[in-house]
Amino acid sequence: MERSRTTPLCPSGSSVVCLAVLILVTASIAAQESVPLQKLTGEITLDGWSNEPAWRSVTPLRLTMSSPTFGNAPTENSEIRVAYDHEAVYASGRFFDSDVKNLRASTLVRDAIGPQDDLFAIILDTFNDNENALGFLTSPAGIRADFAVFNDAETSGPPPFNTSWNTFWDVAVARDERGWYAEMRIPFSSLRFQNLDDEVQMGMIVWRYHPRKNETVTYPQIPPTSAWGIMKPSYAQKISFNGVRPSNPAYLTPYVLLGKSFAHDLNDEKTAYMRSENRSREIGLDFKYSLSSNLTLDLTLNTDFAQVEADDQQVNLTRFSLFFPEKRLFFQERSSIFDFSTGGPTRTFYSRQIGISEEGPVRILGGARLVGRVGEWDFGFLNMQTDKSEDLPSENFGVLRLRRQVINENSYAGGIVTTRYGNNGRYNMVYGLDGIIRVAGDHYLIANWIQSFDDTLLTAKKIDAFNSIRARLQMERRNVIGVGYDLGVSITTEHFNPAIGFSPRADYTRVGDRISYGWYPKDHPWLQSHTLALIASTFMRNADGVVESAEFGPAWNFNTKAGGWGSFGFSVYHENIPEEFELSDDAVIPVGKHWFAGAKGLYQSPFGSLLRTAITFEAGTFYDGWKATVGINPSWTISKHFELSGDYQANIIRFSERKQEFDGHIGRIRLRFTLNTEFSLSTFTQYNSATGAVGMNLRLRYNPREGNDLYFVYDEGVNADPLRFLPHKPRNESRAIVLKYRYTFVL
Repeated sequence: MERSRTTPLCPSGSSVVCLAVLILVTASIAAQESVPLQKLTGEITLDGWSNEPAWRSVTPLRLTMSSPTFGNAPTENSEIRVAYDHEAVYASGRFFDSDVKNLRASTLVRDAIGPQDDLFAIILDTFNDNENALGFLTSPAGIRADFAVFNDAETSGPPPFNTSWNTFWDVAVARDERGWYAEMRIPFSSLRFQNLDDEVQMGMIVWRYHPRKNETVTYPQIPPTSAWGIMKPSYAQKISFNGVRPSNPAYLTPYVLLGKSFAHDLNDEKTAYMRSENRSREIGLDFKYSLSSNLTLDLTLNTDFAQVEADDQQVNLTRFSLFFPEKRLFFQERSSIFDFSTGGPTRTFYSRQIGISEEGPVRILGGARLVGRVGEWDFGFLNMQTDKSEDLPSENFGVLRLRRQVINENSYAGGIVTTRYGNNGRYNMVYGLDGIIRVAGDHYLIANWIQSFDDTLLTAKKIDAFNSIRARLQMERRNVIGVGYDLGVSITTEHFNPAIGFSPRADYTRVGDRISYGWYPKDHPWLQSHTLALIASTFMRNADGVVESAEFGPAWNFNTKAGGWGSFGFSVYHENIPEEFELSDDAVIPVGKHWFAGAKGLYQSPFGSLLRTAITFEAGTFYDGWKATVGINPSWTISKHFELSGDYQANIIRFSERKQEFDGHIGRIRLRFTLNTEFSLSTFTQYNSATGAVGMNLRLRYNPREGNDLYFVYDEGVNADPLRFLPHKPRNESRAIVLKYRYTFVL
């Protein structure tokens, strides 16, 4: 079978020419017109082979290499077809391989997106908004992995997609001596979209990933101008459907939970730890109903998250609160609609404020969520009611989010309102306005305005137009090639308090972030791309204009053709500490102005390897002492049934003149065993030397089909050094055993 050929964009010639070609390709993507998707002419049997006459009448998509060398012809032949009938979207792939014996299929776990595996994916921007999308992915093992993409796959932190989003769809795979094959069926009832005059328009990206060569081929042609370009909705090919049959299914999912636990808590006098025991017999209910093709209602009663893995322990070397990601499924599903980020870790809505307190979990009595599109508006509504606990009253939490396209198809404006009411009379309300404007090309302007109100300000008569606000203005270029920048200014005033948000600092003005230049070196044997950047940010106290925190310095980031990546940098820091804070009982950061500096680096070995690792380091002065941090994160895919990973970080801090020191060690080990695509067992053990705590979690899951789950969860909390604290802690601090079963009825 003859392989399609394309001419490489940058096989030779100057970097300037290459950059110009990439810019033209990017511009052509933005200007593309909608293409009608082919309709199936016959029946499809979902068995992976895609050899029916109905498939043969569908034209294969033209694929182009995106990486490691953009524009080259694929080194292995692939045939990807996408079509539809009145009930579903179908995607098939025939992936030929010259070394079939070494096909990678290292896991059988649902949602385990692994860059060490051969992969086939289809991304659908179902509302055609160039900002959000849904992804469906499989491997030669036939796993089902689905995820939600948000923020046009742009991020400077964690990956811009959420793998906890799940829906109902099917996949089948097969293989022979020539390669592997896959078929997907994605019902329209599992997607939310807008049907106008019997026509549905979406964006679509399909790709094949070959891990042994770190090779990705895509449709449409996607230039390597973004770290997550193969998932960017704004790069998707516009497609259209006709004659799609509306479907409004309802899903009823009750659960039953049995459990037993004990814990130790300090008594009121704080002189001893007292043991308390609890037996759990719980029932709850989730209900999902598609009010229309573009609007979904979710209801929940007595919501429980017993099957959620424990948070990763962290060592806090700052005077600010740590940010922990949300792991609870109910709050992650379609969470992008509620996203109202205002820069860095700050959030106007942070779902961990619901059902979690400093003392532990708080019972959620019930709630409702309504998400989708109403006319030209993206719409999200959430309301949750929690029970009273020892430290909190019964509370009601509400969120309303609206946004719509303005000016052009890549620009948005919207707003958010959040409320938190306690039955003790306490309340907090926040409103916010935001906009993302595509000014020209890859240049975007981002603006936020948020204001909070609560009962304490009203009682003290301190409410005015500006003393409880956060405002931000940011300009950025969303392209890793050529000159890049991310520059902005933000202000947070003294009484700003988003009670269901996250805002670690108050009463400051910040200016920053970075300017950079990235390029693809010509004919380099191992380097794919690299970027030089200058990072600088300053936090100034509003009260007196004093610089409270500052950081500046150069950095170098690179990607290798084999799939590895890394960064190295040097930074100078300034901290003006108004009040001393503790790293531990034996180490305190004193009041005053501090200048210090350090080097830091990271290297991630190629993800395509079965044995891979990430290594980090940081060393230099630290306030009036010095600090060295080393971390290693190995991962070993032993087989498709076993995966072992670990994480170790050591923080060594010394203040010689004050004869103080701090050693903080974090260790984690994860082991995952998968018998087949239905049965999995995972263990997670972690140790934090700062608290002397050892946490152990074992989770067994049986998932015969979507929406039908049986969980067995065992949690153990142990104090490795119980005598180092006063009063002495118990050796076995806590234990919980939980059995949970949930079943989904399709109504």
